[in-house]
Amino acid sequence: MQFTHEHTELQRNLKRFIDSEINPNIDAWEASEMFPAKELFRKMGALGFLGISKPVEYGGLGLDYSYSVAMAETLGHINCGGVPMAIGVQTDMATPALARFGSGALREQFLAPAISGDAVACVGVSEPGAGSDVAAIKTVARKDGDDYIINGSKMWITNSLQADWMCLLANTSDDPAHRNKSLIIVPMDTKGISVGKKIRKIGMNSSDTGLIHFDDVRVPQRYRIGEEGKGFTYQMMQFQEERMWIAASNVQTMNNCIDATIEYARERKLFGSSLVDNQWVHFKLAELKTEVECLRALTYRACELYLAGQDVTELASMAKLKAGRLARIVPDACLQFWGGMGFTWDNVVSRFYRDGRLGSIGGGADEVMLGIICKYMGTLPGRKA
Repeated sequence: MQFTHEHTELQRNLKRFIDSEINPNIDAWEASEMFPAKELFRKMGALGFLGISKPVEYGGLGLDYSYSVAMAETLGHINCGGVPMAIGVQTDMATPALARFGSGALREQFLAPAISGDAVACVGVSEPGAGSDVAAIKTVARKDGDDYIINGSKMWITNSLQADWMCLLANTSDDPAHRNKSLIIVPMDTKGISVGKKIRKIGMNSSDTGLIHFDDVRVPQRYRIGEEGKGFTYQMMQFQEERMWIAASNVQTMNNCIDATIEYARERKLFGSSLVDNQWVHFKLAELKTEVECLRALTYRACELYLAGQDVTELASMAKLKAGRLARIVPDACLQFWGGMGFTWDNVVSRFYRDGRLGSIGGGADEVMLGIICKYMGTLPGRKA
C-alpha cells in the first residue's frame, strides 16, 4: 500500500489539528479522567475527520479504507492513548456496520450526526460475563409489537458516559449463539438506561469507560441494523476494521516513544558519556524500531488486501496481536532507559506504558487473536480453516 499526496495531506492537516487542539489539553484531560468528546468531535467533524471512509450522502468523504489507516496512524501523535481510542470508536468501531447495512433512514438519523460530530457514538458488545467471547453475551432484545424491549448490561464501554447512541449487540431470538444476535441502535437518553458507574482504569485515563444497565428499554425495531440474526456476522466484520485501526494507531505512538527515549538518552550522562552511546542502548532501540516497522508493513498489507475485497480476518488478527505485544514491549524497554524518571507519573513514556497495556486485552485479547489465527491455519483440534 502506497500513500499518495492526498494521504500525506490528510495526515499533515490532522497532525496540525492535534498539535493545536488536542495535545495542549492532554494533561488536563488525563487529570480529570475525561475529555470533552462533544466539543472535540464537533471540531473534527467540521474538518471531515470523522467520516473519512463513510458515504458522501451522509456527510462522509467517501474515501477508501487506506485513508482511515492513514488517519489512525496519525492519531498516534496524540500524547495519550485514551483520546485516539475514543476517536477510533466513533469512526471505526461503532459506525462501520451502520454505514454498510443500515437503512437510509437509520443512517440519516444516526450516522450523519456521528460524521458531523454532532453525536457521540459507542459500541455495546462486552458484558460483565462476556468480553472476548462475543457469542456468550446475555443482553436480550425481545419483540413487543413494533418495538424491542432490551434488558441486560454492557461493561467496558468507551465513550458511554458522553454518548448519544450505542451500537448494541443483543440476543433477539432463541436460535444458536452465532445466529440469534442483532445490532440495534439505542439512543442513550432512552428511559430505562442507567450508568452503573464510571470505571477507573490504570491507563487510558482521559477516555470515559462505563458500566451500562438496560431495564425494559424500549426502542423501535426499525433501529435494527440490517437483518435480524446477522448481528454476530456484522460485528465480526466491524472487528476487521477495528483491529486494523488498532494496529495502525500504535505505529506512530511507539515510534514517538522510541524517539523521546533517544532524545532523553542523548542528554542523560552515565559514567562519563551519554546513555545512548552505550552499544546495548542504541542496538536495543534499533531492534525496537525494526519491530515497529514490521507491524506497519503487516498492517499495510492487510489494508491492501481488504481494499481488494479479500477476507483479512487472519492478517487483521495478526496485526492486532503484534500491536498488543509491542505496545507492552516497546514502552517497557524504553522506560528502563529513563531510569527513575521513567517511573514518574507525568512522563510521556510511562503514560504509553500504562495506556499500551490495554492493547492485549481490548478489541479481542491476545489469546482470542491466537485462536483465530490457529483456526485459519487449521491447527485447532477438530477444526479446519
